[in-house]
Amino acid sequence: MKRACVIGAGFGGLALAIRLQSSGVETVVVEAREAAGGQAHARTRDGFTFDAGPAAVTDPASLRELWQLSGHDMADDIALLPVSPIYRLNWPDGVNFDYSGDDAALRGEIARFSPTDLEGYDDFTRYAAAVHAEVHVRLGHMPFLDFAGMARAVPALVRHQAWRSLHSMVSGFMKNERLREAFSFRTLLVGGNPMTTSAIHALAHKLERDGGVWWPKGGMHRLAGAMARHFERLGGTMRAGDPAVRVHTIGDRASEVETARGWRERFDAVASNADVMHTYRDLLSGAARGGQMAGKLARKRFSPGLFAVHFAVEGTWPGIPHTMILFGPRYAGLLKDIHDHGVLPADSLICLSHPSVTDPSLAPPGKSVFRALVPVANMGKLPIDWAETGPLLERRVLDEVGLRLIPDIHDRIVTSFHTTPADAARDLNAFQGSAFGLEPLLRQSAWLRPHNRDGRIGNFYLVGAGTHPGAGLPGVVAGAKVTAKLMLDDLA
Repeated sequence: MKRACVIGAGFGGLALAIRLQSSGVETVVVEAREAAGGQAHARTRDGFTFDAGPAAVTDPASLRELWQLSGHDMADDIALLPVSPIYRLNWPDGVNFDYSGDDAALRGEIARFSPTDLEGYDDFTRYAAAVHAEVHVRLGHMPFLDFAGMARAVPALVRHQAWRSLHSMVSGFMKNERLREAFSFRTLLVGGNPMTTSAIHALAHKLERDGGVWWPKGGMHRLAGAMARHFERLGGTMRAGDPAVRVHTIGDRASEVETARGWRERFDAVASNADVMHTYRDLLSGAARGGQMAGKLARKRFSPGLFAVHFAVEGTWPGIPHTMILFGPRYAGLLKDIHDHGVLPADSLICLSHPSVTDPSLAPPGKSVFRALVPVANMGKLPIDWAETGPLLERRVLDEVGLRLIPDIHDRIVTSFHTTPADAARDLNAFQGSAFGLEPLLRQSAWLRPHNRDGRIGNFYLVGAGTHPGAGLPGVVAGAKVTAKLMLDDLA
């Protein structure tokens, strides 16, 4: 039986491991943390569960497929609860826009803002469906290992004007500026600036409309736990709480994986779900390829970091939906400050999650749990002392949530804490504290991104945000399918 090792038990690594084990490859997952999930870990405090993973699940069919490969049912391991509305967008003057999965309701919201943009919305929906079919379904599930593969994709990218930004494309369909913001902000959820990230990211609209948006009962970390249990049910081995420190090579082949506790074993193939810079700079530090790739990666643009405030309050808040986007007074200027200028602006954009409104099990009766995410420049652009700045920014974020939604928030808070890009760098080996790895620019996509199979070390592979197709739960699960096919073909 062939043997493979997957380093890192994030969603991409788990999805890859399940595919390998389902196909008869003896697979070991090595995870630094005590539990699976990577970024999707949780902290319990005072009876509350604070989840650090994605705000919700889109494209649930791709997850269910991981169970169906072996004739199992995902519902036996984890329940998915519907999220509605998908988002509520809020501006400083108190105006709300509910982005709903119900077409009639969504069209009603658009008409409330700008009736003349309904026709443009229909055109945008058709564009998003076409991009989804071409880019996500076809190109997103094929590897780009050479320039020829990229050349074959060029006609589709040209046809869909991939060189244009998502905001630019949306602006061509809709004239109301707030609707432009409403239908372009999603790239922020994968580390991209809507003003520079390719219009092909419109495919998210199609994913959300078709598959809905869901929350795993108990939290995103429970979904990761369910995937890990399913992997072990299939005969896979989880080695948690013992970080990988070295991938040994012999010539142009990965030979062994070594961990901090001294465990060391030989494998026929090795895949890394770790941060892509950490993978090459540290795990492959003993190979010439490691230093070569680390040097190339250092010249690329990495996505912003995230400042997160987790807090719990007295009372239930049924009027605050599962996910809100609290826009600030600026949009384009704020994003440029974060992505390009590397400053900490006085204003901010806040992605507020209120998971206990969907899943009351996360908080004691009569109480609620929240998370406020603020995109900030990564540590390469903003080298500040987060130990000093963090408490000040936490207060500012809570003040803004109080001003917009919970007037007496400071009297109601039961407990709160924050995490910063410095925490991501320390706990997740995230280069520059980036929350999403490489910034999702067109010039850093497909063949221009680190490949699913390394170009020099023939049995070494990548999975997760650092490789094709990119960050986000649908992206890393799709990428696991690409990497798994390469590995299975090579191991056959």
